[in-house]
Amino acid sequence: MEQQELVVRRYLPSDRDAVWDLHVTALEAVGARAMDPEARGIDADFADIDGVYLQSGGEFLVGLRGDRIVAMGALKRLSSAVAEITRMRVHPGFWRRGFAEDVLRHLESVAGSRGYTELWLDTLPIQKAAQQLYLKHGFREYGRVQVRGYQASEAILFRKG
Repeated sequence: MEQQELVVRRYLPSDRDAVWDLHVTALEAVGARAMDPEARGIDADFADIDGVYLQSGGEFLVGLRGDRIVAMGALKRLSSAVAEITRMRVHPGFWRRGFAEDVLRHLESVAGSRGYTELWLDTLPIQKAAQQLYLKHGFREYGRVQVRGYQASEAILFRKG
């Protein structure tokens, strides 16, 4: 069977439900749980993807196989020089196919074209594959912080640049 490539494009408002479903599914697969985006908690950005990412110097990308969204990732502006890579998710049925790497490469390209010289991100200790992906792409761990949400108590901080 021929491997179908991932098509990466910018988020559209019509993607909202599929993006949320992907977020929930991917978190549950690693033992975490999403929070209600309307509750102004850790997932509140999903209620306003346009405002949080697209209209603020960032980006939100989705990866498709056919017409199905199976991957996503976002770039959030923190300052004129620094952006955060966030919301990296791949549907568990499509893990280990390089899709997260495809989305990450696109986000890094966008960041470079917009003049960001440093990228930050964080991940949970239970997300081992994500940690390996970021290290492979030149990110370095620089700390750990206590967090609330996703039933985790700690996040690992990475940066590049």
